[in-house]
Amino acid sequence: MRNLMEESMRWFGPADSVTLDEIRQTGATAVFTALHEIPYGEAWPADLIAERRAAVAAAGLAWRVVESIPVSEAIKTRTGDFARHIENYRLTLQRIGAAGIEVVVYNFMPVLDWVRTDLSHRLADGTETLVYDPKKFAAFDLFALQRPGAEADGTPAQRAAAHNYWSALGDTGRHHFIRQTLDLFPGVRLNLSLDDFRAMLERYTQIDATRLRQHLQLFLEAIVPAAEAAGVRLAIHPDDPPFPVLGLPRIVSTEAQLRAILGLVDSPANGLCYCTGSLGVRADNDLAGIARRLGPRIHAVHLRSVQREPDGVFYEANHLEGSVDMPAVVRALLEEQAARRRGQRSDWRVAFRPDHGHAMLDDFRRPPPACPGYPLIGRLRGLAELRGLQVGLSAALDARGVDTAPPKPD
Repeated sequence: MRNLMEESMRWFGPADSVTLDEIRQTGATAVFTALHEIPYGEAWPADLIAERRAAVAAAGLAWRVVESIPVSEAIKTRTGDFARHIENYRLTLQRIGAAGIEVVVYNFMPVLDWVRTDLSHRLADGTETLVYDPKKFAAFDLFALQRPGAEADGTPAQRAAAHNYWSALGDTGRHHFIRQTLDLFPGVRLNLSLDDFRAMLERYTQIDATRLRQHLQLFLEAIVPAAEAAGVRLAIHPDDPPFPVLGLPRIVSTEAQLRAILGLVDSPANGLCYCTGSLGVRADNDLAGIARRLGPRIHAVHLRSVQREPDGVFYEANHLEGSVDMPAVVRALLEEQAARRRGQRSDWRVAFRPDHGHAMLDDFRRPPPACPGYPLIGRLRGLAELRGLQVGLSAALDARGVDTAPPKPD
């Protein structure tokens, strides 16, 4: 087979309804996983890292990427126990590196890791997808959270639509919608109440985008040296969605912001998790251009597409459809992989995974996935489509004289 990127799947650990044996049957050779059971801010024990790595290896897979080591709210706001949490982060990086794992994904999104308003929206073909609808999220903000200042966000039409949506939900629907929004943290349930959530937001009343970026710089200055010493490369995940929500600052949403982050600590260990779904929500993000221009600092890749609608709604599309030009993106990544193999490491491969997927076929008869958007069959379809795209593009690049094969030994 031609020189393709390394195929991976996200796995949420032993409690995941998708097993390692099933992941291997998809054709993936590696996983992105984490110790989700460890509380935010605590150091990961070396024996648990080794145990997880051994379980993955026993299934014939490799643990290439840690996704993720969460950055605690204390670190993001530099309050409370943040200094101890940073020291624990450094210790965890040391242990991850000692286990032979080279990449750690993290994010710096305030309060919410990601936001969707519909977790099982039925499409015309019978599959189900994740949706973000601004009027529904406004309903949560205005009428459930009752956040001061929420009425100033959005348009009058969106606020009116939010009121109509909230009124039609009824008590049971409102309870479900609130619980779904508060629990949407990948791989973990924090069991937050609305008051807990309000308290988390309160910590950001004096933190704007400039100050949050300063906090990120202080975090990177503290941990990048530890990552370098451990042989680990850090990969920050873009904001999802890549625009402000709940009055919170967003600092990882555009190419300019990505470049700024790479400049905060100019080290190869300070890199990016390139997520086409998150960045693709913004029409002004040139996805293929970002991959070409920032390619040397891309350490992990999430490939998915979104369909952008004129009213601000977006939903997860099939991987080769929607608003993302996936062929252009994959071509740019294959060219970056070839360049890095020639110039740095002849064995290096881009580690990617199909991100999210539609629920379909036997997904409806299986136990629910560990996290919304991660069904087995839907991701299998995405992986197969992306594999076929790579094979075709690799052949075309070879025909045009773009060498995508690894260097031959002397």
